[in-house]
Amino acid sequence: MNKPLRRASVFSLLLVMTLLVWITYVELARGASLRDNAHNSRVAISEYAGPLGDILAGGERVTGSAATQGNLKYKRTYPDGKLWAPVTGYASQSYGSTQLEALERQVLDGSDSRLKNPLQALTRERSKPGDVITTIDPAVQKAAYRGLGNKTGAAVAIDPTTGAVLALVSTPSYDPGTFAGSSSADQKAWNALQKDRKQPMLNRALRQTYPPGSTF
Repeated sequence: MNKPLRRASVFSLLLVMTLLVWITYVELARGASLRDNAHNSRVAISEYAGPLGDILAGGERVTGSAATQGNLKYKRTYPDGKLWAPVTGYASQSYGSTQLEALERQVLDGSDSRLKNPLQALTRERSKPGDVITTIDPAVQKAAYRGLGNKTGAAVAIDPTTGAVLALVSTPSYDPGTFAGSSSADQKAWNALQKDRKQPMLNRALRQTYPPGSTF
């Protein structure tokens, strides 16, 4: 082998080794950060590749999933969104998620390690989505929502013997299903809610303080 060819071979070998080292570094050291990056579209595609698990109250499903025509194959649905929004929060293809939809996301999308069997743990295969069961009593929730009516405020009912939350209501409320997708209509609904002076997306039951009226 002549000298120029030998130099070219050594240089090519160094390039290959450098590439292997870089790939190893990216996969091991930066893999998690790249996978969880908000700008990584594959995260959303994977997250909405199938129906999510549901949030339950009193054995009733207060959330659902519906097929779409885009890359994000499924979106969240809320059969009675305004009633349950203070409990569920929202899950939107465009605007992320809040409250139970965010706190229990790994259970709802099937990525929680507690849902995996030993084989799935080895193959990193996503397991079947799980459901989230709440202590909310639908009858109490509906009564509190009707009681507040058009007023601005909040109502929380707690079982004094166990501390279980039986109702969590905030008014005015909003329908998370109106911006669960990624269409122009979803964007328009989101913008309208952001501009609403009544702040329907503010969860007054969790993020506001009020005087203790029962002591007066």
